[in-house]
Amino acid sequence: MSRRTATAGTRSVERSPSDTTVEAGYVETNGTRTYYERRGEGPPVVFVHGMVMSTTMWARQLAALSGEFTTVAYDVRGHGRTGGSPVETYSMDLFADDLDALLTALDIERPVLCGLSMGGAVVQAYAARHPENVAALVLADTFTTGPLPLAGRLSFANIRFLGWLQRYVGYRRLNRLQTWVGNRLVSGWAGDEVTVQDLVDSDPHIPSHEFAKIARATAAFPYGVLDCSAVTVPVLVLYAEHAPAGSREMAAAVADAFPNAPVDRVAVPDAGHAVNLDNPAFFDRTVRAFARRATRA
Repeated sequence: MSRRTATAGTRSVERSPSDTTVEAGYVETNGTRTYYERRGEGPPVVFVHGMVMSTTMWARQLAALSGEFTTVAYDVRGHGRTGGSPVETYSMDLFADDLDALLTALDIERPVLCGLSMGGAVVQAYAARHPENVAALVLADTFTTGPLPLAGRLSFANIRFLGWLQRYVGYRRLNRLQTWVGNRLVSGWAGDEVTVQDLVDSDPHIPSHEFAKIARATAAFPYGVLDCSAVTVPVLVLYAEHAPAGSREMAAAVADAFPNAPVDRVAVPDAGHAVNLDNPAFFDRTVRAFARRATRA
């Protein structure tokens, strides 16, 4: 399908002639060209993907919620069509600064921010810095700072190890192995192996040095300092029904990280780690109802 390209300020915008509600393009964020997609009209809901994923993991949500909301997703620095950068060290604070620049460039005010896994860490880092700029938070199968259960410590040690090992094996093969092993250790925990792997395989390749920076940033986040006490907007914490005990403990810790916010904690049935992919109907329905309450309050 042919596409038309236009330029608007700092934006390079591509529009599909068959659907003018779909916008895809790039904005400048702290020296990086960040790829984004936007649909619909209404209060904004912005989605932040997990590690080694991209905008593609939110395709269904962008479409499903766009009848009521302006839905936006983007490729975090180092991922997807955004690609890498010469910055030597990545962190959730850097990713949060990129998110702030993206929201400014797209003229988005007080969005509902929805992040999964690594994306949830980015959302927390952003909300801690800009509590007045968010309408609500959706934190799906993610983690926060502070003491970790043994399973959590092992999980993040594993991420650090993968950051090193992928130089020799390749992160796509490692992801396939990780999901296979995860589902056999805890039935259903890794979720839909085929869908997740198809997304990882079809996204633009992440160079080895970029993967290492992303892995280090993700593994370091729980050991940092985060103060979300200024966040008073509604927070929805989603976690997988099939999550092992350590992950359920981390979901409880995420809820506790917001002492002055109204927090709902909901288990997503029939789902593993990628809850939006494993049970999209439940995820979409729950997020839609939550965003509706938060933006109409």
